[in-house]
Amino acid sequence: MKKLVFTFLFAFGLSNAQTQEVSIIPQPVKLVVEKGNYTINSKTQILLAGTGLENSANFLNDFLQQFYGFKLRVVSKGDFKNKIVLNYEKMEYPIAGAYQMHVNKEGVYIAGDNATGTFYGVQSLIQLLPTEKIQNLPIPFVQIEDKPRFAYRGMHLDVGRHFFPTSYVKKYIDFIAMHKMNTFQWHLTEDQGWRIEIKKYPKLTSVGGFRNGTIVGHFPGKSNDGIRDGGFYTQEEVKDIVKYAADRYISVIPEIELPGHASAAIAAYPKLSCFPDSSTKHPSKSPWFGTTEGKQVQQTWGVFEDVFAPTEYTFNFLQDVLDEVLQLFPSKYIHIGGDECPKTAWKKSEFCQQMIKDNNLKDEHGLQSYFIQRIEKYLNSKGRQIIGWDEILEGGLAPNAAVMSWRGESGGIAAAKQKHVVIMTPTTYVYFDYAQTKPEDSLTIGGYLPLKDVYNYEPIPKQLSKDDEKYVIGAQANLWTEYIANTKKLEYMLFPRMTALSEVLWSPKESKDWNMFEKKLGVQFKRYDFWNWNYRK
Repeated sequence: MKKLVFTFLFAFGLSNAQTQEVSIIPQPVKLVVEKGNYTINSKTQILLAGTGLENSANFLNDFLQQFYGFKLRVVSKGDFKNKIVLNYEKMEYPIAGAYQMHVNKEGVYIAGDNATGTFYGVQSLIQLLPTEKIQNLPIPFVQIEDKPRFAYRGMHLDVGRHFFPTSYVKKYIDFIAMHKMNTFQWHLTEDQGWRIEIKKYPKLTSVGGFRNGTIVGHFPGKSNDGIRDGGFYTQEEVKDIVKYAADRYISVIPEIELPGHASAAIAAYPKLSCFPDSSTKHPSKSPWFGTTEGKQVQQTWGVFEDVFAPTEYTFNFLQDVLDEVLQLFPSKYIHIGGDECPKTAWKKSEFCQQMIKDNNLKDEHGLQSYFIQRIEKYLNSKGRQIIGWDEILEGGLAPNAAVMSWRGESGGIAAAKQKHVVIMTPTTYVYFDYAQTKPEDSLTIGGYLPLKDVYNYEPIPKQLSKDDEKYVIGAQANLWTEYIANTKKLEYMLFPRMTALSEVLWSPKESKDWNMFEKKLGVQFKRYDFWNWNYRK
């Protein structure tokens, strides 16, 4: 492999307004900074030298309008002088997103190996812009050659514990785009709320989309707020969000939890439970608001024993739900959860015990594997593949399943050795609901994940052979929202850890340098302030 070159030459003799530090995150493969700068203003034009690059031009113009108060004229013909040129250059790189950028006295030239690459070039251009609202925007002369390390660069958001409106989900997608990430896992169903409209089963949202109260304080809770809480996304809103993401070259992977984390669905349709006539149980020490009779949406956090019964009614229900989900999400993968499914109800159920015998299954873990594989076969028949948390390894892995390894890396290692696609998402490095300082000044679920640990994460485990490590296609950070009820808190938990992860997933392993990254954070914090993003200071 050729030695990677990083050259930083800063322009001298410029006025204070023109002088700026070049700091691009994630670090490009090759970055050369030269003396001089080019100025973008309202008279500059965007030239689409290649077809199909409107998304990049629109994103840049929306950004300029929001933060500097002007847009640029977009043209499809003309010479390259005094313009921001968006184009294509063949780079023969197997992962979508390679690009090159040149800024000199003639203007800005950005070319991607494909439209995705050109879009990422625009993200780098945005990081060259000043962090103040002025009309003439000086950007330094640079030469950049860049490409992503991993094919899967993901962020997750749990909207089941706390609901966030469509407008904010779009902002979250912009966070992903501006960090050159390409996957959004949308955790849409939970014990505490079902968040996606399913037209065949309206009670999923009218009943399952709301809870009568929420515990106050850390689990088990010191009180209950008694406030009806919830919300859901209509199918039209989902389509709008999926398109918004696609315009930013982001795939949205929906997560429909099964067979556990099903309390909200069971509250809506009790027949999905092994024991439909029994009332919902909750931890005795957790304060409850309102009636405890019948099936209820959970008001506290944790793992609950009332899970989907593996009946024909349940399978038909799930197939109906997935049919509507597939119409909304074009993603190759559908996430089916598979985590934290207690076997208590299945052990008590005569039906489940007979099913284990009839299907020659070893035990309840075998029944879970049967459950997952049946759903997988259905989704495969529709041309899709499943992703599940690493518990889907228990009882035998479904034939075409991809695994998200969250309980450490052992599940991912085992899956890769079995030649299954793996996304690494271990709690110790990428659970952004964990505290980032000691003591943390706000309520968190626990755990401790400082910025440096995120930055130093290496997604390819040393235990894998060269042949097996290719099955690890990337990593993802997860943001669970038990203790995140508003957007300011959400951003505080995200940043700057998400920024650190972007460099882990994009930049070459050998180029990572904590000291250099730490220095770049000074400029990054100025951007957060200018963009009005909250962050841990």
